[in-house]
Amino acid sequence: MAKEKKESKADKQVKKVKAPKKEAKSAGAVGVLEKSEGAPRLKTHYDDTVLPGLIKDLERSNRFQAPELDKVVISMGVNEAKENIALLDQAREDLGQIAGQLPQIRRATKSISNFKLREGMPLALRVTLRGDRMYEFLDRLISTAVPRIRDFRGLKPNGFDGRGNYNLGLKEHHIFPEINLEKSPTARGMNITFVTTAVNDEDGKVLLERMGLPFKKKGQKD
Repeated sequence: MAKEKKESKADKQVKKVKAPKKEAKSAGAVGVLEKSEGAPRLKTHYDDTVLPGLIKDLERSNRFQAPELDKVVISMGVNEAKENIALLDQAREDLGQIAGQLPQIRRATKSISNFKLREGMPLALRVTLRGDRMYEFLDRLISTAVPRIRDFRGLKPNGFDGRGNYNLGLKEHHIFPEINLEKSPTARGMNITFVTTAVNDEDGKVLLERMGLPFKKKGQKD
């Protein structure tokens, strides 16, 4: 009887070991499928439509010579954190909701007595997006947030830096629907930098326009 009981226990242990392997295989297959089906639509738009058009219109010989979006950097100042650190926590939560990624805390690099500023004091937030999160953020910015800007008539094209990168300043982070106005009633400004692989502003603007950023047309009034 003891031998049969021991074998029965061993059989159960074997079954426990084998079961997870089957589940892991199944989960892996589903994961690949989800990654394939869940590719950001703006990334698919770039690969299928924007990229071939850029290669043709900019007369590039291959995809590696065509400009692409490398990363998006979002910055938000929180000067009030000098008096109330809780405001920094709320702003960090807000920016995390907007970006889909927890931002870094930026601190003062030196002390300035006139501004009651001490070295190491937290003053701002920054988050850098790449890959799928970058495309997902850009999609939400274009389709949901920008249309909620009051009296919006298009983005000013003078935010390029001479190297194909574009800086966009927003006055209110409340244009993002992820923000809970009851928890975060104070509107905060933010700067969004689109870093591209373009070699000049003209190519950078063509890229971002075809990705969907609504720039003002020439001659259009503010």
